Amino acid sequence: MPNHHALDVVLDGLMRRYTERVPDVQRVLDVMVSEGIIRSHGEVENDHIAFRSLGIPHLGIASLEKVFLALGYIKRDYYYFSEKKLDAYWYSPPAERYPRIFLSQLRVQDLSAGAQAIIGKYTGEIHSDPVDALDLSDGAALDAFLHSSLWPLPTLADYEVLAAESEYAAWVIYNRYYLNHFTISVHNLPAGYDTIATFNDFLERHGFTLNSAGGKIKQSPDGLLLQSATVAGKIEAAFAGGEKRPIAGSYVEFAERKVLPEFASLPAAALGRQHRREGFEAKNADKIFESTYRSQTEKG
Repeated sequence: MPNHHALDVVLDGLMRRYTERVPDVQRVLDVMVSEGIIRSHGEVENDHIAFRSLGIPHLGIASLEKVFLALGYIKRDYYYFSEKKLDAYWYSPPAERYPRIFLSQLRVQDLSAGAQAIIGKYTGEIHSDPVDALDLSDGAALDAFLHSSLWPLPTLADYEVLAAESEYAAWVIYNRYYLNHFTISVHNLPAGYDTIATFNDFLERHGFTLNSAGGKIKQSPDGLLLQSATVAGKIEAAFAGGEKRPIAGSYVEFAERKVLPEFASLPAAALGRQHRREGFEAKNADKIFESTYRSQTEKG
């Protein structure tokens, strides 16, 4: 039986810290309430949450997924991002009220020798999978682990060298398993806000900057999954040696999952997740990743 109590503890911890660190989360929810789209923050459906990781022994997807598989998630489709040198899987939740999970990892072996050496400098002391030492039924222990420091703080110089080759690598070496984003399901919002197009208009009307990589709306080839995202806000990062500098933090994503053609005749009140487009789309996700990239965070 899935451990729903432990999962609740883990998700509450993730969302609490994420909301505290990413001002756009509170801002988006607050303007949704002020415009009457929702009555309270708790009405928003969380489509999925995402984590980034390093694909090296004892870390990466093979390690991190153990936490969520133990909590009742089921591993689904694989995705490959050749240009960004990433692998990813998504995981379906044990009950519909929980978000899907998207785990990605950097193919460290595909980086230059210099970049691999920098990553090894920080992770080289990890000789066993840290998840194996956890009680996977203890939600508080899992929550603490997901917010722990698995390796030392990088220097600003090392961060910059990694960022020049892989902005994903730089983000992970500093942020570790920090929650990369959560996603508002817009298709369940009231009419006028229940499509990505209308919700993007609402967001821009309230001053939010959207990720424009590949267009503000990222659409799957079948036209049934549409996504957008805010541009990651900057956080004041403290590096080893005391150096400080603003870097990209996390962001908020938005997803519209259209009803599958075979269920088009169902009344809206009867629609559930099983009636809508499932999974993810590599082409969409490839551009969503860039919400933390300088091409987006530093645009005028």
